[in-house]
Amino acid sequence: MPQIRLIDQDSNQRGVVDTYVALREARDLGLDLVEIAPHERPPVCRIMDYGRHQYTLKKRQKQSATHEASLKEVRLRPKTDDNDRNIKIARAEKFLTQGHKVQFTMLFRGRERQHSDMARDLFMEIIEHFGESIKVERMPKSEGRRMTMVIAPTKKMIQAKPKKKNENAKKSKDKSAKHDAKGESPAPPADALASDDSANEGDAPSSDAVESGMVANE
Repeated sequence: MPQIRLIDQDSNQRGVVDTYVALREARDLGLDLVEIAPHERPPVCRIMDYGRHQYTLKKRQKQSATHEASLKEVRLRPKTDDNDRNIKIARAEKFLTQGHKVQFTMLFRGRERQHSDMARDLFMEIIEHFGESIKVERMPKSEGRRMTMVIAPTKKMIQAKPKKKNENAKKSKDKSAKHDAKGESPAPPADALASDDSANEGDAPSSDAVESGMVANE
């Protein structure tokens, strides 16, 4: 590319200049000449510290991803029965032990808004349920046809993360190995006993700005 449209290190538009002039200026400043709009005619390049720019870009992306993942929502209805409510609270507890904040949202339809006091009482019960393992970042607040509350886990709750299934399976395997070492046979499973009984009865089942490239310093 014989010529480029240059933006200098202070974000000033320098217009169209010869490429070798821009490269020499970037080299004299100890910076890089980065192509930021390759499809323009002539291409647009900028003088910058490319390494620092990449570091800042990745840091912003990481912070953005962390922010998006840090707030989980659990929705409730005024008529949610006790079983479903317990399931949703258990889901919230899982999010909290993973270090996420949780927003409880109570949705109202029609005349259900008249029962906002009941919704507030339910939110207070949830706070009481978790106790000192959480901190309330936003108390129950009505917002039109919904009421929201945000809670966050304490360090104590994050450290009390439930054991993984594979850890429990490993313990069970170790227990079986101990039985074998003692010459003991583990008890057959209940379904196997049931099958034997059936056989005996004859009833056996049948079968942000994306950098497109960097012009190397000469």
